[in-house]
Amino acid sequence: MMKKLIFATILSIAGLTAMAQEEIAEQIGDGVSSMNITQDFEEISVSDLPEAVTAAVARDYPTAKITKAYKDASDIYKMEVAMEDGSSGTLYADAEGNWIKV
Repeated sequence: MMKKLIFATILSIAGLTAMAQEEIAEQIGDGVSSMNITQDFEEISVSDLPEAVTAAVARDYPTAKITKAYKDASDIYKMEVAMEDGSSGTLYADAEGNWIKV
């Protein structure tokens, strides 16, 4: 249930935020950091995502499939995901697989 709540929150924020302003990440608990992102993301191959990032997606969103992946200069990863139920969303993580709330 908590995972769905976090995912829904991330989807809501990501959907409303085209560009945010950069801030230093602040740890807020449960391995989720809060960060505003202004970096330009470059598309990368899903296979180029760090193992820690793909493992975090598999662990926390087992029905999600990563459809597109992006990376910025700060090694922040942006992933577009599709769920089994047909919904989709955007997730952000650092290179160690820690979630970032945008």
